[in-house]
Amino acid sequence: MKKVALFDLDHTLIPMDSDFQWGEFTLALGWCDSTEFKLRNTEFYEHYKAGTLDIHAYVRFATLAMRQQGAAKSAEAHAAFMETVVQAAIRPQALALVRAHQAAGDTVVIVTATNEFVTRPIADAFGVPDLIAVQLARDAAGELTGEIAGTPSFREGKVTRVEAWLTERQLDWHSIETVFYSDSINDLALLEKVTHPVATNPDAALRAVATERQWRILELFT
Repeated sequence: MKKVALFDLDHTLIPMDSDFQWGEFTLALGWCDSTEFKLRNTEFYEHYKAGTLDIHAYVRFATLAMRQQGAAKSAEAHAAFMETVVQAAIRPQALALVRAHQAAGDTVVIVTATNEFVTRPIADAFGVPDLIAVQLARDAAGELTGEIAGTPSFREGKVTRVEAWLTERQLDWHSIETVFYSDSINDLALLEKVTHPVATNPDAALRAVATERQWRILELFT
């Protein structure tokens, strides 16, 4: 039976929230008003942790600076973000876990609620070509509009997007063995869907569920 290893990204494979840190990085570049941005960025992050995030409102907020700066300048800044922030956050044990699944012949997929602009280079750094992330809508010139294209890979949307990914490959849940690593209670729907749920560096709410249901708990970061 084909095996698929699904990984959340933020606080699962890397010990940070990449979207939050990208926002802080653009703030340091002077792309945003410091006081207002920090307040709203923190507010959205608290909503995410509480499971009450409006993903569409958040994406409009999170992409505002990039829309103002333009695609070329944003891409240049993200390359610097990868070099100075992300690379230092990629831990050997996380890379080793991904490599172990790849060495076993499993298909590895990163499934994240963070947008593809921020996460595609991070997935590449892990050597993972298959990325399911929030897709950002673009206009005819290739510039971001602030909207989401299609179903966002967030909460129950992760199940929808993974199912679409499987269908594209003529697969379904019954024809594969799946494992999903996640830290967040926001990912409960997908954790409940897979063969082997693994609560990885879990938040308090997910830890409680995992303990009650006797799911594996993995402390990847100490």
